Amino acid sequence: MKKSSLKHGWWKQALAIGATTACAVSLGSAAAVALPAKADSFPDAMPSWAKTANDQGQTAGDVTVEGEIYLPLRDKAGAEALATAVSTPGNPQYKHWLSPTAWINRFSPTKQDAATVINHLKSQGLTISSVPQSRLYVVFRGTASQVSAAFNTQLHNYSFHGETLSGPNSAPKLPQSVAALVQGVSIDQGRLNTKPNNISAGDFSDPSAQSKSFSARSPQASSTTPAPCSNYYKQYVDTMPTAYGQTQFSTYACGYTPKQIQSAYGVGSAQSLFAGAGQTVAIIDAYASPTMLKDVNQYSKDYGLPQMDKKSYREIVPKPSEFVDQEACQYPSGWQGEQSLDVDAVHTAAPRANILYVGGFNCGGGLDVAMSKILDGKLANIVSNSYGNVGEALPQDVIDGTVNIHLQAAGEGIGLYFSSGDNGDQSANLGYPSPDFPASSPWVTSVGGTSLEVDKKGKYLFETGWGNALDKVLTNADGSQSYVAPLPGNIQAGGAGGGTSAVFDQPAYQKGVVPDALANGHRVSPDVSSLADPYTGMMVGTSPIIDDSTLATGAYETGSVGGTSLAAPLVAGQAAVAQQFGGGALGFANPALYKLSKLVPGVFTDVKPSSAQNALSYTSALGNRYLVTFDQDTSLKTTTGYDDVTGLGSVNYKMAALIWLVSH
Repeated sequence: MKKSSLKHGWWKQALAIGATTACAVSLGSAAAVALPAKADSFPDAMPSWAKTANDQGQTAGDVTVEGEIYLPLRDKAGAEALATAVSTPGNPQYKHWLSPTAWINRFSPTKQDAATVINHLKSQGLTISSVPQSRLYVVFRGTASQVSAAFNTQLHNYSFHGETLSGPNSAPKLPQSVAALVQGVSIDQGRLNTKPNNISAGDFSDPSAQSKSFSARSPQASSTTPAPCSNYYKQYVDTMPTAYGQTQFSTYACGYTPKQIQSAYGVGSAQSLFAGAGQTVAIIDAYASPTMLKDVNQYSKDYGLPQMDKKSYREIVPKPSEFVDQEACQYPSGWQGEQSLDVDAVHTAAPRANILYVGGFNCGGGLDVAMSKILDGKLANIVSNSYGNVGEALPQDVIDGTVNIHLQAAGEGIGLYFSSGDNGDQSANLGYPSPDFPASSPWVTSVGGTSLEVDKKGKYLFETGWGNALDKVLTNADGSQSYVAPLPGNIQAGGAGGGTSAVFDQPAYQKGVVPDALANGHRVSPDVSSLADPYTGMMVGTSPIIDDSTLATGAYETGSVGGTSLAAPLVAGQAAVAQQFGGGALGFANPALYKLSKLVPGVFTDVKPSSAQNALSYTSALGNRYLVTFDQDTSLKTTTGYDDVTGLGSVNYKMAALIWLVSH
């Protein structure tokens, strides 16, 4: 078991797509057992990366893998119609949500159908991990040999952007009598690529480490002492080579405090009449921090937030012995910082709201199970999700099965908030632009990212789209300084996800708001946005896990964190404030949010393209200095009005004060 050494920066998360899945190549495992002549295949279960060119041979037969079978809704069209009606202001059914029991009785697969599928899996020697009350899916485990035989295919190892993933080499098959009860199949291990969407200053690869100065003069070590990080915009300035007509730039933010974020966005402080009292925000991540309640209370003590107890902060988490796929999922230590970020951010945005944390037993089917626990019991009506996949590069069966869960949430009046991603349009990872799923689903609220600056008193100064380009500063032999590359630089250091979906048609609520040239008849994300830039990030505290095998932790420490993993829980907390103000739940909020943007222009802060002043100085732990230029988010562009970096704009307290216009 891996041991983590995180004392000097637990919050550091790599931008790369995670750890290599442990799948050894077999020298020859048994061929798949033939099914009866009448069998149905599931071609939409094939992952895009399971290609001959990527094939590394059969997966070792004794490797344990996870699978998931998705069962169809009894009336999908009816579930979509209900979700639309109860979420759309002006519809006679608006806010007439179904209880979990009523929704399950009306739309879920029957108990008999689920039992037939479960019994078949068991007959193949597979172990059932979980079946939710909704019966929308079955999560199971088995060896690669067992899964290959059960689905009449062979699991092979495939290379995918530096990783080795196990997946079928042909479309999975099931006996016709069972296949008739199944909507989709997932037996590839690509779902374990789900990762937290957080990032810290310095999380980038510097291709110019050995490069010469752009001016072609020989670089030497800099003798300039850089200014320290700033607690607010231009607390400290750094003299840099001329850029954008100036040489003086504010140093990057040390990490905003809850008070600064509350002041900037107009969110009620703990002393405010409206601070989310009476609301519950659920948070989903993989695994569980062993010190979360203690850590959030230390954080609250340090930054003037209310203390939490076992009533205001609750957890539903698996036992550590039930954690699985830890290496592929980056271990509990890899998710602990995300949990701390999510809890601290919700507590900042809605200091009086209750928080429910539900942890998955892994970063695959375990996240679905965590979501279903909330939906099947309606344990909260706001759910923050700060994780995502690499674009929409998932089998269609997985996407369709996951959307059924989103439809259940909307039909019950539960708002799902998903971070839009930290890798821009994902072209660097996929070779083509794509928004991240699940944020691209038309039944969730996708939260994009911004760069935010505040003044000495914590007041909002300016905000632009999050997308950081860095240019390294070098000192030349003659003592002059220059940049390694032409501005804005040759280092892409993260940016908000978003863009036009290749999977989903344009939802009605986006028509007339999202430009036709951008949508082209498809869903565009994000919907709204909030602070995400790690160079203007938020302080977060935790006692880092230093040994994943024992979950032993080190001393409590704080650090600045960003990413749309920060934006999503901030918006979820603001939604709790809006619900308290409006005296009722928002449910799936997108139709109301888009209508509100039409009725009250300016209710969201329109995040516009950056001006020349929107750049910072950053000094790395190694002493290297960089100019950070904002609003450089791959092919995604910040514009006046709706855009695919920040959506309708950033959320502020005005939304909470005016949401009653469309919700009553």
